[in-house]
Amino acid sequence: MKRILSVFFFLSILLVSAQTKIEGVVLDEFGDPISFANIIFKDSSEGTITNDNGRFYFESDNTYKAIIVSFIGYETKEIPLPQKVNYGLEIVLAESAEELKEVVVYTGKQSKKNNPAIDILRKIWAKKRQNGVRMFKQYQYDKYEKIEFDLNTIDSALIKSKLFKGLEFMFEDLDTSRITGKTYLPIFLNETFSKVYGDNVIDKEKEDVLGNKNSGFSGNQAIAAFVEDLYSDYDIYDNYLKFFDKSFTSPLSKTGVDVYNYVLSDSTFIDNKWCYNIIYYPRRKNELTFKGDFWVNDTTFAIKKINMQVTKSANINWVKEIYIEQEFDVVSDSVFLLKRDYMLSDFSFSKKEESRGVYGKRTTVFDNYVFDTNRSQEFYKAVSDPYDPRVFAQDSVFWKNARLENLNSDESGIFKLLDTLKTVPKFRTYYDIVSILGSGYVEIDKWNIDIGDIYSTFGYNDAEGIRLRGGARTYFGQNDTWRLEGYMAYGFDDRKFKHGFSGKFLLDRKNRLILSGGNRRDIEQLGLSLTSTNDVMGRSIASSSLVTVGSNNRLTNINLSTFNVEMEPVKNLRISVGSSFRTLSSALPDAFSLDYVDPTSPNGISSEIKQFDLNTTVVYTPGKRTIGYGVERVNVNDDYSTLVLNYTKGVSGFLESDFDYEKIQFSYRQPWQIGGLGRLTSSVELGKTFGAVPLGLLSVIPGNQTLFSLYNVFPNLDFYEFVTDTYATVHLEHNFNGRLFSRIPFLRKFNLREIVGLRGAWGQLSDENIALSAPTNIPLSAPTDQIYWEYSFGVGNIFKILRIDFNFRGNYLDNPDARPFGITGTFGFNF
Repeated sequence: MKRILSVFFFLSILLVSAQTKIEGVVLDEFGDPISFANIIFKDSSEGTITNDNGRFYFESDNTYKAIIVSFIGYETKEIPLPQKVNYGLEIVLAESAEELKEVVVYTGKQSKKNNPAIDILRKIWAKKRQNGVRMFKQYQYDKYEKIEFDLNTIDSALIKSKLFKGLEFMFEDLDTSRITGKTYLPIFLNETFSKVYGDNVIDKEKEDVLGNKNSGFSGNQAIAAFVEDLYSDYDIYDNYLKFFDKSFTSPLSKTGVDVYNYVLSDSTFIDNKWCYNIIYYPRRKNELTFKGDFWVNDTTFAIKKINMQVTKSANINWVKEIYIEQEFDVVSDSVFLLKRDYMLSDFSFSKKEESRGVYGKRTTVFDNYVFDTNRSQEFYKAVSDPYDPRVFAQDSVFWKNARLENLNSDESGIFKLLDTLKTVPKFRTYYDIVSILGSGYVEIDKWNIDIGDIYSTFGYNDAEGIRLRGGARTYFGQNDTWRLEGYMAYGFDDRKFKHGFSGKFLLDRKNRLILSGGNRRDIEQLGLSLTSTNDVMGRSIASSSLVTVGSNNRLTNINLSTFNVEMEPVKNLRISVGSSFRTLSSALPDAFSLDYVDPTSPNGISSEIKQFDLNTTVVYTPGKRTIGYGVERVNVNDDYSTLVLNYTKGVSGFLESDFDYEKIQFSYRQPWQIGGLGRLTSSVELGKTFGAVPLGLLSVIPGNQTLFSLYNVFPNLDFYEFVTDTYATVHLEHNFNGRLFSRIPFLRKFNLREIVGLRGAWGQLSDENIALSAPTNIPLSAPTDQIYWEYSFGVGNIFKILRIDFNFRGNYLDNPDARPFGITGTFGFNF
């Protein structure tokens, strides 16, 4: 949420030279707009189609004297272009009086039967795995990518506004997008050149980045990670294309016939290859679909050209336009290889035509293909270092040869513009505000210290009452090899100071060998996670919740010290070995007891637990992508699985530690993109404790007495309602992303999203552990006789930011103060 908010705010405060530009509208004889009409420059294959309102805008680097306008069932019309720039064209097409030869005319909703376009589509499906680099045993090619952000919809009111007073020089050079017809100002550019190698026999691929050049805000890794996740690679032949964490149905998908109308529109020679032109558009509104057209060869049934534009009714937030173009080159008469991929996204808080926003544009050019050069598996295992300083220090000669597509004058001007902006105090102020909102920290550059986290400044709970917290961390740069961090807090009811401090040191960058340690003395709401906290800086949301359900008085005083050694010998496989010493006692002993039977105590009961533990943890996150190489990295994506295996050995006697026990825990979390049906998140957790331990060291089934929707907890359970020494839990949550609501007419326009959840827990608690604990106010029980379960129904995307969940308890309704029903919610900026 912070990342999306900061990127929007940051970019919003901030010349492709074309020879021919056209803009206008296509109407029928009754003045009604004609959607999806073809607009093509005469004697070329360059063109576009009209949008839902019959409007179009297009430009070309070449000079043309006329355009050809056509649509099924209407007479084709040639329109002369008297000037290089022709705006305000109003083109009226007359209904055709003649039957088209060899083409069946379709209008409106198309039939799935006897449709020649769908016959062609079936042949594309049959041969899609035989096209491109898949046809060869091995392949390699050069890849040049540039990603650009532009401030758009710039008018005189914006330029003269107080926001940009003193920054007017930014707007000296403006141009117009060939896709949307809006003026824009480039403000960010990133270039990457790499060589890609692949082997279809052993199913291996690697990409060696040889050059990376940034202009704009390249130092901000949050923005860099956002950009990298935003423009992940895709294959138009796949059934579903993932953008903005959502699956769009590809127009070439085998399920496309259920969501698209297809029309065979035209056929002609392109690069000496006979191709069919097929127009497609959605069957229904609000679904994650495209509109556009593609050209396909008549023998290989490989795509020659395709354009895809997301419909404005699609259920996606903060994005007004998505436009994609791909072009393929013909090699050796029958091989179609991707030559150029272009994607434009128009980010805006509103989908109104006049609203301002930010363009995100990615252009990727592919060239110098080489095939069937065999390389060993060791070659593919030897991954290059994308953060090698030499990658970022390539000279102008390198980039002159590496750019497979030259920068135009405006793109080249971004470097000069940003160098100038960084010297303007007003712009620096804007930058600092955005950095604070995005990271939560206030930078004090001269001391190399950040003050924060500002989002943790204020809190409240039953033990402390009103709580204030202030902290700081060292910060020399985003790739620091070491970092120190600390905080102080004060509760106005208990009148006690709390603190936490930690240090992390990266000793070996290649294997990511990290030493870390720290101490924390604070009040915490335990029981929100099955794994005991070893984080000396973090704090659960339940520990400072302003509004709770029921009595939230089961808080714990914790004094925790940790030391840990971590390494990553293989990418995404982390192994850590460490130790911790914790002291636990009730923060509200009159309401909540952590007492246990202790024969060595004068009264036979102890109220404080002292425990020294040795920990070994293995974390595997296949598919996880990160950015940066310092002691702390920024995650790029969130669609990876996470497997955790944790072993804890409690040692009695050392440092007056009280208990000798062993605990083994395993968890597996996996997000699943279920085609066009949305996203399922699943998790499984298993654990067992060997040996007798008191309540403070047992595994509590995570309850939730806050009003926030939290994944991996049970919202209808109170804290400590179920306590176990052996447990198994399952959580399933599926977000349909509006797939169902879009089929209901009166709900369709609200772009709501439906979420369903199902969760269950089973556990055991031995008689020995029940006898050891001596709480006077909490009955210790586990869901042994039957699996405890809950289910929920949620509605998301309310006003684009709010989600509300209705949670139901399935059983154990006879438990004291059991909550059969509850409502939770959350706020967030999600696409």
